[in-house]
Amino acid sequence: MPNVLRIDGYRFFFFSNEGREPPHIHLECGDGYAKIWLDPIELAYSTGLTTRQLLKIRILVTQYQAFLKASWYDHFN
Repeated sequence: MPNVLRIDGYRFFFFSNEGREPPHIHLECGDGYAKIWLDPIELAYSTGLTTRQLLKIRILVTQYQAFLKASWYDHFN
């Protein structure tokens, strides 16, 4: 489970056995969890996160999209 980024209390990571899926990132914050598709940026699902947190997550994923995608391809290729 490679950690990709830690910022503002969020831990972004992916699972090493998911290379057959389109690029996406998982994240945790406290008891909250989400999976975000990276191209286009879209929430796959979430649990335990508020609307405000999801907005913040979307902003962070947008800001770091190129880095997150590059990390995905570096790991799975």
